[in-house]
Amino acid sequence: MSQIDSYLQVNLKARHLRLLVALDDFGNLKQVADISHVTVPAVSKALAELERGLGLELFTRSLQGVRPTAYGACLIRHARAMMVNIHNARDDLRALSSGVEGKIQVGISPSWTSVLMPTSLTMLRQRSPGTNVLVSEASTTNLLPDLWQGKLDMVIGRLASRDAVNGLNEMELLEEPVALLTGRQHPLAKKKKLKWSDLQPYPWVLPPSGSLLRAPFDRILEQHGLGLPHTYVETLSHHLATSYMQMNHAIGVMPLAAAQRDETQSLHVLPLALPKLLIRPVGVMWNKSRGLTPAAQLMVDCLQKAAEQIQQAS
Repeated sequence: MSQIDSYLQVNLKARHLRLLVALDDFGNLKQVADISHVTVPAVSKALAELERGLGLELFTRSLQGVRPTAYGACLIRHARAMMVNIHNARDDLRALSSGVEGKIQVGISPSWTSVLMPTSLTMLRQRSPGTNVLVSEASTTNLLPDLWQGKLDMVIGRLASRDAVNGLNEMELLEEPVALLTGRQHPLAKKKKLKWSDLQPYPWVLPPSGSLLRAPFDRILEQHGLGLPHTYVETLSHHLATSYMQMNHAIGVMPLAAAQRDETQSLHVLPLALPKLLIRPVGVMWNKSRGLTPAAQLMVDCLQKAAEQIQQAS
């Protein structure tokens, strides 16, 4: 057994993980000592023991502080993931000891929050009243790093490209088309026939750059000779997009399900056929190496049933 194997399997402790993360966050021995309520020599000694045990230099020292080496950056990355797993284990144990059946941390694209989550959460509550759920909204692109790091149990939204989801399990939920939308008072809402050039004078609400929908839609605009509009707002917020479209005679692009389920019935679908975008369906993703807890698996089952209901109703 090598020195690294021996130290990691026998001597590495949770306090070492906390030290590595703190040194990376603050880059200063004194600050780490202050938050740890120990002396600077004690922090320096602990780091030296860790480096000696591994036989690797983890940080370079200077008058400005400490900076991780390549070895240090590698170990810090794993330390952060292990700390998340330890915290999750703590939360699960506390939940079990208090009679609660678990806590699930879900990331979801805002476009699908009102479409999928209410029904799924209602089903979950009926089947497992003691399970708690934390829901965070962001684009799928921004949520995936938290999924990799273990901060989220699952991510719901447009499935990323297969190259980007290597190491993730996934389940398709909805094959949902995208539509061009306006407020019902928009001048174009009164026309039964439209040409793409009719869209030119108006502002837009677009998915943010880097989101899964944006690049394919930009290509469609270019194919119809429009290019990127001069005046546009970028957002994933359905509520903001709806209000902005109503107040500014703007045109939006979003999933057809969002328009059909708009409670205020304030949106109008423009009669312009969008070619099928080269994007994948809506689904749920989770980390293959960690798998799903029983509570998270139940959440996935509820998402699948909610999606089936949506498809049947449409």
